[in-house]
Amino acid sequence: MLPPLKPIAMKERVSLIFIERGEIDVLDGAFVVVDKNGVRTHIPVGSIACMMLEPGTRVSHRAAALAARVGTLLVWVGEAGVRLYASGQPGGARSDRLLYQAKLALDPDLRLKVVRKMYELRFGEKPPERRSVEQLRGIEGARVRKLYELLAKRYGIKWKQRNYDVAEWDAGDLPNRCLSSATACLYGITEAAVLAAGYAPAVGFIHTGKPLSFVYDVADLVKFDTVVPVAFKIAAREPGNAEREVRLACRDVFRETHLLKKLIPLIEDVLAAGGVEPPAAPEDAVGPAIPNPESLGDAGHRA
Repeated sequence: MLPPLKPIAMKERVSLIFIERGEIDVLDGAFVVVDKNGVRTHIPVGSIACMMLEPGTRVSHRAAALAARVGTLLVWVGEAGVRLYASGQPGGARSDRLLYQAKLALDPDLRLKVVRKMYELRFGEKPPERRSVEQLRGIEGARVRKLYELLAKRYGIKWKQRNYDVAEWDAGDLPNRCLSSATACLYGITEAAVLAAGYAPAVGFIHTGKPLSFVYDVADLVKFDTVVPVAFKIAAREPGNAEREVRLACRDVFRETHLLKKLIPLIEDVLAAGGVEPPAAPEDAVGPAIPNPESLGDAGHRA
């Protein structure tokens, strides 16, 4: 009998890989991709944070179950990896952390504290005093547009504005397509980190009303230090397959910056700005009938 699978902590993993035109299955106990010629490619699924599945990919039930057990996020994406269709959920939000996150998001004063901390981390300075979330969002938007302009000037790119249409991907200009591919990679590993930490991707603070609102909040904190310069640098070269080069470059910059080691502590730091402790369980709460065994993974991973 093999020992039970235990998730590897997020900080110890490879960031992400893309798979297309293959059948993903579990054969002889190993996670493999089988191409149209029957060639098997083994994938160490337990050491990967996120797998982006592009068109032409099929996933067996056994493979999806294995990915969930080892805490690897499966994301079904469209061409060039920018249209999110569906995603798995390895582990899932812990009730104590979910209640803590919801408490911060629902209280206007606590939410403002978290948003101010996000602003401070993103721009390296404290935000203006006596500003609402809406006002800070407007100030942030203006500064972000200026950052895009400055980076475009640095890399010699003709830049109009951040704009693209997922329904007409090829109609967008090259810098926007590169940016979209780069941010898709960042959103994938950020969602994996949010789930591994035990929080809910949909409960955001600056972004709201989207399935990945909190993912966007966290990704924005590191976007201009990681993927945006990569996207503009590649767009300036005008390569033949820009989207693929962007994905490879993002993978490299994630490794060089040790981003997976930083994301979960960053999430905790942001939420701690609310200044409240996670709520304790009610006195009449009943514990789990079958307690989870101790896990090597993060708080939100299945044991």
